[in-house]
Order: sequence, then C-alpha cells, then structure tokens
Amino acid sequence: MNSIFTYIFLGVSLAAPIGPVNAAQLDTGIKNGFTHAWVFGLGALAADVMYMILVYFGVGQFIDSAFMKTLLWSFGCFVLLYTGIENLLAVHKIEVNMRSGKKIRLRRSLLSGFFMSLLNPLTILFWLGIYGSVLAETSQVFTGNQLFIYSMAIIIGILLWDLTMAFLSSGARRCLSVMLLKVISVLSSLAMIGFGIYFGIQAYHALF
Repeated sequence: MNSIFTYIFLGVSLAAPIGPVNAAQLDTGIKNGFTHAWVFGLGALAADVMYMILVYFGVGQFIDSAFMKTLLWSFGCFVLLYTGIENLLAVHKIEVNMRSGKKIRLRRSLLSGFFMSLLNPLTILFWLGIYGSVLAETSQVFTGNQLFIYSMAIIIGILLWDLTMAFLSSGARRCLSVMLLKVISVLSSLAMIGFGIYFGIQAYHALF
C-alpha cells in the first residue's frame, strides 16, 4: 500500500512542474471555468496514457530517434507559439466571456489538452525517462499485474493534480478581479510562448 502511494505521489510530481500544459490549463480555467479546465486535463491525460502504453511496449526507442525528436520539438514550437499568441490576442475578451457567460464546447477543451500534451516534447521526455526507468526497475521485481497497478497509481496522481489545477483556476476566476485575471492570462500566455521559443531552439540544435 505504501508503494502505491509512492507511485501516486510520482504521478503528482510528474504533472506538477509549471510547463506549457499547466499554463494552458490555468488559462482555460480562468476563461471558461472548472469543467473546461478539468476536461482539458483529461485530454492531456489521454496523451500521457498513450505515451505510457508506447513506452511499455518498447516504442520509446523509436520516439527517441533524432528525426522524431526534431519533428516533435518543431511541432511543439508551432503549437505553443500559436496558442500563446492566440491567447494574448484574446485577453480583452475575458471580461466579455465572464459577463455574457459565453459557452465554449467541451470537446474543444478536451482536444486542446490532448494535442497540447501530445505535441509537448517535455511530456515525451518525461515518459521516456521517468516511466521508462520505473518500468526497468519494477519489471525486475514485480509481476505484470503489479506493474499495471503501479501505472494506474501514477495516472491517479496525475488526475489529482489536474483536479487541483481546475479548482485553482476556476477559484481564481470567481475570486479575483477581471484585471488580475487578465494579468494571469497574459503571464500564462507568455510562458507558453517562452516554451515555444525554447522548443524551436531545441529543434534547431537537433537538426544541426
């Protein structure tokens, strides 16, 4: 049981560092509320689970190739720059959305979370490095069923963090002034653009 809690904590630790996915989820919660932030997190989790499955079946070596790394850094750069700039341009709409109660489709939040995580090279490097090493370590000691249980514990940890982020962002939406929400949205957008530039530099280095 202690081991399960250890892997749940590992899942929280994997999801907690402030990166492009967390910045985008925070922005989504501020603009559209708890449900959209939670669904965004579920979309990101779906991409995480997909990478976990790929690493489990040994596809990680293909993803770790120079060509794939360059491709993933480039896609990540494009997605983050596009999303960050789009959010910056839409900052003035936060006040309108909060007052008019404009509804955004949940499917859009789900797909945004999925593709943000799917095309985030940091996500891939995390799963190749962290989950790959977890598999290497536990497979020598535990059976297949136990590996599955510990993998589920990691997913539970990620879900707990997604819930926390959704509560924080939706709570901020209700409690903070519109001006402060705009400042937070601008900062999260700048964080995404910063990560996008970083990914672009990494793609350049991987290519040359």
